[in-house]
Order: sequence, then structure tokens, then C-alpha cells
Amino acid sequence: MTDITERIAALPPDKQAMLLQRLRQKTSQPITDQSFPQASSEGWIVRYRENVQAPLRLFCFSYAGGGASAYRSWADALPLGIEMYCIQLPGHESRFGEPPYTRMVPLIQALADVIYPYLDRPFAFFGHSMGALISFELARQLRRTHDRHPVRLCIAAFRAPQLSNPNIKIYYLPSEVFKVVMRADGIPEQILQNEELMEALLPTLRADYELCDTYTYIEESPLACPFSLFGGLEDVRVHAADIEPWGQHSSASSSLTLVPGPHLFLQTAQDLLLAEICQALEVPMRLVVSNS
Repeated sequence: MTDITERIAALPPDKQAMLLQRLRQKTSQPITDQSFPQASSEGWIVRYRENVQAPLRLFCFSYAGGGASAYRSWADALPLGIEMYCIQLPGHESRFGEPPYTRMVPLIQALADVIYPYLDRPFAFFGHSMGALISFELARQLRRTHDRHPVRLCIAAFRAPQLSNPNIKIYYLPSEVFKVVMRADGIPEQILQNEELMEALLPTLRADYELCDTYTYIEESPLACPFSLFGGLEDVRVHAADIEPWGQHSSASSSLTLVPGPHLFLQTAQDLLLAEICQALEVPMRLVVSNS
């Protein structure tokens, strides 16, 4: 959620008031196992730079509370050989007015149908925190229902799915608990202290935590693609010992890279992270697009 809240914090008070009014006009009931709509690709995929000639497509999945904008700065940094597709979940950023998902199964079923038309060339997944779990389950769903397989899974900042959750479930706890988590993630204090704005933003964060906290791992055969695993050296939530067991879910190979930074190191260590991803995908960084 950091990118979007930083932009909100930078708005003048009158613009913040207009945004708050729009958010209040939109009501969202969470999507559970019993109720979910037919998904189409509209709104789900954001491309900040189209590159239809790229031989590889990289689908990016964000952390809890975040959205496609978490990867906006990647668009100009990735090589020409990669076209980035950012996943925008309902209830996030440009889709604030839509019901968020709170259960993994219906979300994965919807996502598989949404991205299937874009899997006509080699593709890879990158998922950070909650996005790591989503990308993993999506890869398994695509194998089951569409016989499509990523060339590589890039997993960041989330414990292996077979491990028990060491943290208490907080999605139903008071708002002050969420503020503690958001403050640790670097959410601007002026956002945390704006009670009206927090009231509008918290349902999305609650839904994302519920999605993760209610997840149940079901054993399946390992995926055929290799895994690139990433962790933050200063991450107080997820440690190397939590990430290494992801390798059990690949019949190919896995590698673990620890980069400087806290839980959201995809922002603080972007250059190093992208270099590692491009090396794993065998796309040279020397083809990087210039900002000038």
C-alpha cells in the first residue's frame, strides 16, 4: 500500500477530501467462496509500458494492501526483452469500489481465466509477500486447468506455504493493530492520523490479511519450473529459514538471494532485485530502457 498512500499523502487537503468522498460513495462486500463474479481481463492487468515484441512476459503480484503501482518504477528499468503485466486485484487502487477477495480459491480461479489469453508466449511470475502466495497457487491452478507453466517463479518475502503461520490472525482485530503494522511498513504518519481516510483504506488491508490468514495449503506435486527466492536482510517478519523451504515445490532448482532492506525491499533494493531477476530469466540488463 506504500506507493498509493504516499501519493495520497502528497495531495493537498482539498484533493484528499475529494478522494475520500469518492471512496465513501463506493461500497464493497468481500468476495468469499460462496460469492464471486465471472472475471474478465478488464481492470485486472496494468501495463505501464507496452512492448508487444518482447519474447517474455513477467506478471507481477503485489503485497497486502498494495496494487499495480508498486511496480510502476520497474517499467523503465526492465530490459526490452521483458514486458511487464501488473495484476490489479479488486478493491485496490483504481478498483477501490469493487469487492475485494478474502478467500484464495475463488481469487485463483478468477485469475487463471483472466490471464490465460496472455499466456501465448513464455511467461514468469514475480510475487512479493501476499503476491508470492498468490503467484504460487496461480501457477498450480494453471497447471491443473489450462496446462500452462511459467518458465520461472520469483518468490519474495513470504514463508513457504507448508509452514504454519507463526503470527496471530489480525484481520478482525481493532484498527489500531493495523496501524502498528502499517507504520512498520512505512505508511506516512499523516495518513495514519487521518481517521476518515484510514476508515476508507482499511477494508482493503483487512481483506488481504484475511486472504492470507484463511489460506490452507494442500499438497500437490512440485512445479516443473525453477524458483528464484528473495528475502530482506532487515525483514523482521520473514527470515531465510522461512523462505528456503519453498524449494520443495520445484522439481527443477531453487536459489535464495538476500538483499538489503526490510519487508518491502522491492522498493529499497530495486536495482539489485531486478538484476537478479533478469539474470535468472536470462535476459541481459544491458538492454535496459533509458529514462532520457
